[in-house]
Amino acid sequence: MTARIERPLSPHLQTYRWTLTMALSIVHRVTGLALYFGTLLLAWWLIAAASGPTAYAHVQAFTGSFIGRLIVFGYTWALLHHLLSGLRHFVWDLGYGFKPSEREGLTWGAAIGGISLTVLVWIVAYTIGGGR
Repeated sequence: MTARIERPLSPHLQTYRWTLTMALSIVHRVTGLALYFGTLLLAWWLIAAASGPTAYAHVQAFTGSFIGRLIVFGYTWALLHHLLSGLRHFVWDLGYGFKPSEREGLTWGAAIGGISLTVLVWIVAYTIGGGR
């Protein structure tokens, strides 16, 4: 009789060595979920703008606070990271970028690009808006 080799029934996170590609794939899913909640904030802002000056002032007071700005900054990063990571997945869907160096390059591009674009958007917004 042959000896039976005990293997996991399905791939498990403890079986694999963590890679940047694996981590960013999970982050892509998390940012997708965060965008749902951030979009509620965006809807609140738009509804308040349509409702009048008092409702709009309440939203502006919240988004102007430290916590509010932190949430909006996080929403900006989630949006831009999800966009770039989605483009990375699109390139893979087209059948490109599977060599290890290409895969790592696309992954680092999405990670660094999301952070860089977020900082750039906020710098431009503060420059145009005068830091309000």
